Formats: sequence, structure tokens, C-alpha cells
Amino acid sequence: MTKKHRRHSTSKKREVVEAYFNGESMRALSQRHDICRTLIPIWIDEYERGEFDDDAIEEELLPEYETRIAALERLVGRQALEIEFLKTARAHTRSQRNGSTSVITGPSASRSDGGAS
Repeated sequence: MTKKHRRHSTSKKREVVEAYFNGESMRALSQRHDICRTLIPIWIDEYERGEFDDDAIEEELLPEYETRIAALERLVGRQALEIEFLKTARAHTRSQRNGSTSVITGPSASRSDGGAS
């Protein structure tokens, strides 16, 4: 039976490797964590090279965080534009409502028009 290709977290890899170093067999680890036995020696090599250190984990997460930050910045920018648009529309609507209008006569003439009073 073939298994799906899965990604395992660094913490899980570290847990498996440390259990192996504490004397647990590869077969038992493979069954308990539902992983292929061939992965364990690869993870041991990575562990010994220091790839499971906290700094390595942070470097692994950095691109994900940068992508998320960029998406959030775009969202904030878009919302700021919407807020400014709505403020402008609201101010424009208020200025139109301030003049007295009538369905029959229409808007009143402003004093600067020089219209008859």
C-alpha cells in the first residue's frame, strides 16, 4: 500500500529522532507515528546537522510570515481606501442635504447666483 506524501513538522521530526536516541526502534517509531521507516535516518542526519534547532525552525517559518504580512498589508491598504471613499461620499451627501429643496420648486437659488429673492 502506498502512502500519501505528507509534510511533517519540525517538532514531530525532533520528537521521533529523540525517541530513537532514547532507545526506541525505528520499526516501533514508524508504527506509532505512522511514518515510513526510511524517513527516520534522513531525519537523524538533519538533526545531527542542526536543522531542528529553534533558529532553523524560525528560518523555516519566516517566508510564511512574510507572505502573511504582505497579504495583511494589502488588506489594510484596501480598507483604508474604502474608508476614505466612504468619508468623501458621506461629506458630499451632507453638503447636498444642507440646502433646502422642494419637490415642486427644486433647490433654492444661492445668493451668489444673483437670482431674484
